[in-house]
This record gives sequence, C-alpha cells and structure tokens, in this order.
Amino acid sequence: MTVTGASAHGTAAVHARGVHKSFGRLHVLRGVDLEVEPSQVLCIIGPSGSGKSTFLRCINHLEKVDAGELSVHGELVGYEQRGSRLYELKDREVARKRTEIGMVFQRFNLFPHLTAQQNVMLAPVQVKGESKATAAERARTLLDRVGLADKADAYPNQLSGGQQQRVAIARALAMQPKLMLFDEPTSALDPELVGEVLDVMRDLAAEGMTMIVVTHEMGFAREAGDALVFMDAGVVVEAGAPRAVLANPRHERTKSFLSKVL
Repeated sequence: MTVTGASAHGTAAVHARGVHKSFGRLHVLRGVDLEVEPSQVLCIIGPSGSGKSTFLRCINHLEKVDAGELSVHGELVGYEQRGSRLYELKDREVARKRTEIGMVFQRFNLFPHLTAQQNVMLAPVQVKGESKATAAERARTLLDRVGLADKADAYPNQLSGGQQQRVAIARALAMQPKLMLFDEPTSALDPELVGEVLDVMRDLAAEGMTMIVVTHEMGFAREAGDALVFMDAGVVVEAGAPRAVLANPRHERTKSFLSKVL
C-alpha cells in the first residue's frame, strides 16, 4: 500500500517496499510498503508493538532491514547496489548519510553537563567540522526558532520536559536535515507540556520540512498531517488523508483502535 502513489521512488523523500525486520523469532515488520513525498508530513499511528518505532529506526539505519527496499531521496539506506547485489556501507558512510536525517526520540537524551546551546552545537562541530562560531550562531537561531532564546545557557536539569524536547528538536535541526523523524516525541511529557512541542512541529510542517511522525496525538495528525498510516502487527493496515481515515476508517482493525483513542 502506498501513501501517495504519485511519485516515482527515485524522487520520493522516503520509499519503502516490502520491508521486513525480525528480532530473533519476533517478526516485527512484515512487508511495509509506503512512500512519502518531499515536504509531506506523514503521521503513523497504531497500537504498541505494531512496528512503528522499528520502521523509523530502519529509515536511518539504526536497525538493519532483513528484506525489502528502503530509500531516502532515491538513495538506499545503509546499502549500495553494485550490479544486481547489495553491499552494506561502512559505518563511516552510514554515519555521513545519517546526518541528513534528524531524529527526535521519546526521551530527550540531552547531555546533562552541557547547556542548551552547547547541546545544539555539539554535532555540527564534531561531526561536520563546523567552526564553533558558526555552530553557536546557528544554535542561537534555532533555540529562538523553538521559543527558547532565553534558555541558551540553561542546563537540562533547569528545563522542563517540554523545553528539553524543544532543545532536542533544535539539536536535530542543527544538522540541516532533509528529513525529520519523530518517535512519539510527546509521550514522555506531562499533558500540559505537550502543546508547546506540537506547536514547534506544526511550524516545521508549515515551513515545508519533510516529516514522519509516530504519534498518539490524533489532533496533530488531523491538523498537520498530509497523510496518515495505521499500522498493526508489522503491516500497513490502512492509509489515506488524515481526516478521512480518522472520521471514516475502512478497516475493522482501524475502527477498533480509533474507538479506544478518540
């Protein structure tokens, strides 16, 4: 099942065909097919254990796919094709390609001994070799973009959970990615802090950032998503426009899930 059917996968931001992933005897992804166009926001919903987070981790090669094809902007993820065979890229090349994909996790994973600005600066300096002055200027710009200009010198333990997650978003953006992945970015937050993170994500969507968002926030999916996928048991069960899927799901499994979360 494709989300958009319109793009050839050479021009798609993300193209997945028949993606499988197992952990021992546990078959987590069972042939995922989907396509995401540049500047599109794809939201993925589904019960725990359905393979949503594993699929995200496969996109930036934090997990290796066992079968199928997965490409980002026309380039295979973690592999290169020579003739009819695929060869896994060396770690250094995988790391280089991964810099083009920003990822925001459930947990903020900020370095506690670094300030907000230093957390945002770290990867551009260490991975891309940017000067500290250039990285610092971009860090200040990004912290302002996520509403934290006044927290540049604060340490993580001086920030709320929502503020820490916004720093994590700024940190991902500091690498100037072509694609942003969000793995349930609000699930670890107190309810009153969820809105400030979703607002930043809405702004990114409005600016044309290509995003894949695993989320339980149905309101965000309805308002900001261009496409919605419901996953269960490692497969895409249903896909379509968010408002249509949420209001009139076709598949019984989708109906059952939404009846419990809406």
